[in-house]
Amino acid sequence: MSKKVLVLGEVRDGSLRNVSFEAVAAAKTVAEGGEVVGVLLGEAVQSLGAELIQSGADRVVVVENEKLKQYTSDGYSQALLAVIDQEKPEGLVFGHTALGKDLSPRIAAKLSSGLISDATAVEVAGGNVVFTRPIYSGKAFEKKIVTDGLIFATVRPNNIAPLEKDESRSGEVSSLSVEIKDLRAIVKEVVRKASEGVDLSEAKVVISGGRGVKSAEGFAPLKELAAVLGGAIGASRGACDAEYCDYSLQIGQTGKVVTPDLYIACGISGAIQHLAGMSNSKVIVAINKDPEANIFKVADYGIVGDLFEVVPLLTEEFKKLKVHS
Repeated sequence: MSKKVLVLGEVRDGSLRNVSFEAVAAAKTVAEGGEVVGVLLGEAVQSLGAELIQSGADRVVVVENEKLKQYTSDGYSQALLAVIDQEKPEGLVFGHTALGKDLSPRIAAKLSSGLISDATAVEVAGGNVVFTRPIYSGKAFEKKIVTDGLIFATVRPNNIAPLEKDESRSGEVSSLSVEIKDLRAIVKEVVRKASEGVDLSEAKVVISGGRGVKSAEGFAPLKELAAVLGGAIGASRGACDAEYCDYSLQIGQTGKVVTPDLYIACGISGAIQHLAGMSNSKVIVAINKDPEANIFKVADYGIVGDLFEVVPLLTEEFKKLKVHS
């Protein structure tokens, strides 16, 4: 049965995050031939509407307000609830990002709706929209359907393929004026830690270091490999606890969950908490001196050796491949 589905386009630094396009693709499946409506919230985001339409949305509703310049759960929920009240959708799809994880339960509570979070796949089967999501730290998967009311889900980045952009697609980009009032939290300033290169949560390639890197300087060969492959740097909790790197790079049960096309684990033993954050990567390569290391149990390819010898050799080989390709 066709449905109207709203998709929240997530804006960072003036551009749409990749997960927005993945959410549109998921919404297309949920809509079953119905209308997919993009939603943009911010201070000056109207110009991004066309990109959402080219990526599969049928039209876009924009709420612009200076109080939406920085994300606050109060401000965004007021704006989004106004759009929902106007559009009366049968479905809602967000990215399972820091913003999505914060905003979606608040919206679900306000709407007295259920919420399927962190979906890694969506399909139509047996007359139902079926979502797949990992449980038990990724050791098992469950399939969920919504039996009554709004179909509301967040989708994990890097799992649902976005639709191919079609620059010939056109659709209406309309504005909705919403009064944002009584904000209990106001963001005065955003201080970002200097992040190098690619966003870890959306990276297609992740090079990750553990205690085996031995020091902050030990990450240097990993960064060089990441630069060659256009990847991001990650770390195990052990490396973060040892102060080799910042906790913002931590991957695992208490850190970020990543699902890149390629994950290269360097000097990581493979504690179960770390595996929870990366075991669903499409291809896993492990480099460790210990042939009994737990990481080899989940790896597609294992290299027993010193990462300080192996990683530079890999970097050189990848450089040669790039030159010849």
